[in-house]
Amino acid sequence: MMLSRAKPAVGGTPPTGDRRRKKGKKVPQLEELLALRDFTGAIALLEFKRHVGEQEEDADLWIGYSAFHLGDYKRALEEYEALTKQPACNPDVWVNLACTYFFLGMYMQAEQAALKAPKSRLQNRLLFHLAHKFSDEKKLMSSHQNLQDITEDQLSLASIHYMRSHYQEAIDIYKRILLDNREYLALNVYVALCYYKLDYYDVSQEVLAVYLQQVPDSTIALNLKACNHFRLYNGKAAEAELKNLTDSASSSFEFGKELIKHNLVVFRGGEGALQVLPPLVDVIPEARLNLVIYYLRQDDVQEAYNLIKDLEPTAPQEYILKGVVNAALGQEMGSKDHLKIAQQFFQLVGESASECDTIPGRQCMSSCFFLLRQFGNVLIYLNSVKSYFYNDDTFNFNYAQAKAAMGNFSEAEEVFLLIQSEKIKNDFVYLSWLARCYIMNKKPQLAWKLYLKMETSGESFNLLQLIANDCYKMRQFYYSAKAFDVLERLDSNPEYWEGKRGACVGVFQMILAGREAKETLREVLHLLKSTGNSQVEYIVRIMKKWAKENRVPV
Repeated sequence: MMLSRAKPAVGGTPPTGDRRRKKGKKVPQLEELLALRDFTGAIALLEFKRHVGEQEEDADLWIGYSAFHLGDYKRALEEYEALTKQPACNPDVWVNLACTYFFLGMYMQAEQAALKAPKSRLQNRLLFHLAHKFSDEKKLMSSHQNLQDITEDQLSLASIHYMRSHYQEAIDIYKRILLDNREYLALNVYVALCYYKLDYYDVSQEVLAVYLQQVPDSTIALNLKACNHFRLYNGKAAEAELKNLTDSASSSFEFGKELIKHNLVVFRGGEGALQVLPPLVDVIPEARLNLVIYYLRQDDVQEAYNLIKDLEPTAPQEYILKGVVNAALGQEMGSKDHLKIAQQFFQLVGESASECDTIPGRQCMSSCFFLLRQFGNVLIYLNSVKSYFYNDDTFNFNYAQAKAAMGNFSEAEEVFLLIQSEKIKNDFVYLSWLARCYIMNKKPQLAWKLYLKMETSGESFNLLQLIANDCYKMRQFYYSAKAFDVLERLDSNPEYWEGKRGACVGVFQMILAGREAKETLREVLHLLKSTGNSQVEYIVRIMKKWAKENRVPV
C-alpha cells in the first residue's frame, strides 16, 4: 500500500536565512522517518507542518498511511474517508480505504470500497482475502488465478494457506522467498508460526532464533517464543519469556498488549480469565475458545455451550472444542443428540487428511469410537499415542475405562491407580470402574473399602449394587452378602433379600468346599438373622446343624 512520490516534498537545501532551523539540529525529512518506519514521528511531522501552514504534498494520504502502519486503523479510516469525499480524490484511495475496513473487520464495506478502486495487484490480493472471509470458493479461485509470481502475491497466497490450516504449503512458499531474499528476516517468524501450528515446537524455536538475534524486542516473536516454551515446558517458563515485554512501555508492546494479556491468562492456568477474556472474545479469535475451556474446567458446561454454540468452526481446534462441549453437555443432560453431534465433530477431525496422523487427530478418533462404545478401536488409537501421555490423568482415565470395557481388568486397574487427580478419584465413574476391576481381579475387599470411604448418597447406593451383583457373578459371595445386606436395610425391595439369601448360601457352599474360612459362617448367620423373612429360620437351622457336627463355633 506504499504511496509513490515523484519528487521530494521539501527541497534538499534550506534557505540560509531560515531561523527556524537551529544550528546543529536537523529536522528529519518525511522520507527518512518512513524509511525508519517511525510512523509516530511521520504523523507528528505532518501534523506540525499542517498546523504551521507548510502543507506537505499528499499529507492526508501519508497520515492515513502512517496511522494504518501504526495499527491505528480508526485514525486511518477518518483520513481516507475524508479524502474520498473530495472532488479530486485519487482513485487509489479507495483500495487504501478498503484495506483499512478489512483490518477493522468491516468486510462488507471493505469489498464495496475495493470494487470502486481501479484494478491492481493490491485490489486482487484484498479481494482474495475477502473471498476467504466470506467462504466464497468461486471468488477465491478467481482471485487465486490472478495472482502472479511476485513476492507480495506469493506472501498473500501463503497467508491464505496458513488460515486454511495448510501449514506445509505456507512453509514451502516462505522458504522459497527466503532463498532469494535473505534480508526478509520477518519471514522467519511466519515459518516459525507454521511449525508451531504443526506441533514442531523445537523447530519453531530454532527458526525464530534467527529473527530474534536481529530484532530482540519484537512483540510478535517474543510472544511466539513464550508460546513454544508453554508447549515444551510449562506456564512459568512461558511467563518468564514475556516479562521483558510486560515491563516495557514501547509502542511495540502497545501493539500486542491485548494478545499478551490474553496469553498470560493461558500461561497462568486460567487465572484472571473472567476479567481479561470476555472483552477480547471478538478481538482475538482464541479468546472465545480459551474462555470456553475455562468454563469447562469450572464444570460450567452450560456457559461453555452458550459461548460456542453459534461458532462456525473452521480450524481443527474449533471442531475439537465444539465436540468436547457437546460431549460434556450430552453426558450431563443425557442427550443423545448432543453426543451424536460430538461424535460427528470428532470423526470429521480424526479422518481429515491434515489431522489423521497428528496426536489430536488420533485422540479425536478414540473419542469418536468411545462415544460409539467401540472400545477395541478406542484402544488402537490410544495405544498409538500413549507414550506422550504417561502422566496425564485425563488420558489415563479414558485409557483405563477402555481397557476395562474390553475385559482387560488387570491392566485397567494399574492405569486407574496411576491417576493422581483428586477430582477424578472422587468421580463416581472412576470409583465404579475401579471397584469392578478389583472384583474381577479377585480383590473384593478393596472394592468394599471404596464403598466404606464414601458418604451415604445415591452414588454410594449404586456402588453397593455394583459390588453386590459383580461379586455374586464372580462367586465372591461373602462381600456380595455384605453388600446385599446393606441394600436390604436401605430399601425393602424383595430382590435384595433374594440376592442376600443366594450369597449367604453361596458362602456356606464355599465353606463346605474348603474355599472359604469356617469362621466366616458366624458373620453369615448374623447377616441372615438381621432379616425378618420367614425363610431365614430354615436356612439358619441347616447351617447351625452343620456347624455343630463339624465343631465350628457360631
